Amino acid sequence: MEFTAELIADFLGGEVVGDKAARVTTISKIESGEPGTLAFLANPKYEHYIYDTQATIVLVGRDFAPQRPVSATLIRVDDAYGAFARILELYHSMKPAKSGVSPQAFISSTVTVGKDAYIGEFAVIGENVTIGDNAKIYPQVYVGDNVVIGEGVTLYAGVKIYEECVLGDHVTIHSGAVIGADGFGFAPQPDGSYRKIPQVGNVVIEDWVEIGANTCVDRATMGSTIIHKGVKLDDLVLIAHNVQIGENTVFSAQVGVAGSTKIGSRCMFGGQVGVAGHISVADGTQVASQSGIAQSVKEENQRLMGSPAYAASAYQRSSFVFRDLPAMSKRLAALEKELERLRAETE
Repeated sequence: MEFTAELIADFLGGEVVGDKAARVTTISKIESGEPGTLAFLANPKYEHYIYDTQATIVLVGRDFAPQRPVSATLIRVDDAYGAFARILELYHSMKPAKSGVSPQAFISSTVTVGKDAYIGEFAVIGENVTIGDNAKIYPQVYVGDNVVIGEGVTLYAGVKIYEECVLGDHVTIHSGAVIGADGFGFAPQPDGSYRKIPQVGNVVIEDWVEIGANTCVDRATMGSTIIHKGVKLDDLVLIAHNVQIGENTVFSAQVGVAGSTKIGSRCMFGGQVGVAGHISVADGTQVASQSGIAQSVKEENQRLMGSPAYAASAYQRSSFVFRDLPAMSKRLAALEKELERLRAETE
């Protein structure tokens, strides 16, 4: 479809600077923009691209002041990144929607399927499953017995949902993710072997959660592993049994949370953060990449860094000392040698 700068500005509540009749048919990155595309500039590090980009229209902040002439038509908005996200949502919504049930899908006779749902080829839907309206289940998805799937849920190809799990409305789970596999529970035996502890709980995922590819959320030993409303989990994340994650918390790739830990709301974890089991993390906690949380975080809205993690500001100050340790060690050795010489002279 084709949109003019004026139409886009009206949709976003923005202001056109340049040709109101400029037209675009698709989107692009500002550094690789081509004629007929819409791009955006939100990060000042990318400003130099705007002077050479071939994109026809660029979304910019209202305070953007170009240092050189810009050939593209600009649309000034309050939040360029947020505005571009709205455009992407509109663009995505215009794609043809999947619908209908493939005759190559296996669906138990006890399944309840909502209206306008889509179930693709070679999907397997177990006994007593409930699938909400407008849900989309792509090819080769497995849904175990007694699972509840809410309205508007999207399960991409190859997702596995084990028995008894509950998915709220508008949940999105990407390919390869596994929801409800057994938690890691094994009891040491006198002979050195390990006896498996049955995991008889489930996983509950609330509304508007998005889970990345190849992420695993383990079922509870008893009760539920709970992912609360609005949580976003990146690819390759592990959530262990009986973990609870508070509303609107986000994890980058390769975060691992050990069993029975409670993560607060509005937390932000960078990539490869590790969290010990049986602890709690306060609301609003921000954790830098590759940090390790070994004990409970009780104060809200802290920024943490390091392993074991502590206040990011203190860690950054300490990092200057870390880098100087080799030189400090040499100076200390020289001082010790000089001290020994002075002692020898006074004896």
